[in-house]
Amino acid sequence: MAIRKILTDDDPTLRKTARTVDKFDDRLHTLLDDMYETMKVNEGCGLAANQVGIIKRAVVMDMGEGLIEMINPVIEKSSGTNRQIEGCLSIPGVKGYVVRPDKVTVKAQDRNGKEIVLKGEGPLARCICHEIDHLNGILFTDKADEIVKEDE
Repeated sequence: MAIRKILTDDDPTLRKTARTVDKFDDRLHTLLDDMYETMKVNEGCGLAANQVGIIKRAVVMDMGEGLIEMINPVIEKSSGTNRQIEGCLSIPGVKGYVVRPDKVTVKAQDRNGKEIVLKGEGPLARCICHEIDHLNGILFTDKADEIVKEDE
């Protein structure tokens, strides 16, 4: 595994819409492993492939209950709303209040291409939505109704 460089918000790659993953091979597995290691070393809870310069629809997350991988995720259902503060490894030193669904159901694929359904609520739903936004070129600062600098 390798630690990859996390792009910051001034990099135009973060504004690109990620492409569908159609090859579930060793290259994808290496990417997912590297993303997970990169996320953990940087003390994050989620990381999208375009944050490390790969424009593919791949996400890793760990909300403290183990690794979750989503390839080609699509939110199928959402309900409720929740306004909470969030941050991003690509926007260091900045946090913001964002309204997101309180519950989501996502269809995706695992690292081998098998279809999975993931249900999340609360912080997991927030992380899922945040990472899927990354895949669509959207940063949390685009949706935040209040920005807070970490030193404030």
